[in-house]
Amino acid sequence: MEVLEIRTDTVNLTEEQFFQLCVRNKELRIERDKHQNIIIMAPTGSETGNTNSEIIGELIIWNRGNRLGFCFDSNAGFTLPNKAIRSPDVSWISKERWEKISKEDRKRFAYICPDFVIELISESDSIKDTMKKMEEWIDNGCRLAWMIDPERRTSYIYKPLMEPVTVAFSETLSGEDVLPGFELKLDQIIL
Repeated sequence: MEVLEIRTDTVNLTEEQFFQLCVRNKELRIERDKHQNIIIMAPTGSETGNTNSEIIGELIIWNRGNRLGFCFDSNAGFTLPNKAIRSPDVSWISKERWEKISKEDRKRFAYICPDFVIELISESDSIKDTMKKMEEWIDNGCRLAWMIDPERRTSYIYKPLMEPVTVAFSETLSGEDVLPGFELKLDQIIL
C-alpha cells in the first residue's frame, strides 16, 4: 500500500486533534509514529482484506471458547508507551489488562500495547518497514507478534529478548503461553 508520511516538526497536534483527524478521515488508515509524524495508508486490497478476516475469525473463535481477553481488528488504534499510535491488523489484549483501562480511554486510542499482534504484509507493504514496526511492538510490551507474508508463504515470530524466528506456512503457528491453545494453520487459510 502506498504510504504518505507527514513530518510534524513544526505542528504539534494534541491528542484530541489527532483523534479528530482520524475520525474525519475514516476511509484512511492513519497512524502516528514515536516522533509524532503522521502516517497515512490507503485501505488494503480485497485479497488482503479477506485474508485478514479469515485470520481474525480464527482468533475470535478461539477467544470465545476461552474468554481470556479481547480481540481487535485493524481499525483499533493503541497509544504505545513510546507515544506512537498504531493500528495492527489483528490484536488481542488479556482480560485482566483491558479491564484496567478506563471506559473513557477505551473509546479513544487506549493507552496500552496489545499482548499479541499480527501484521499481514499486503502487496505494496515494505517488509523492511513492517519488520521495524514489529520490533516497535515488542519494544513497547507486546508479548508475541506474528508478521505474515503471503507472497513468500512465510511468517516471522517476534518475542521479547529473542531474534525473530522464520516459519513456513506448512508449519502451525502457536499462541504459546500468551494465547494458550490457539493455533493458526496458514496453509489452510491462504491458498
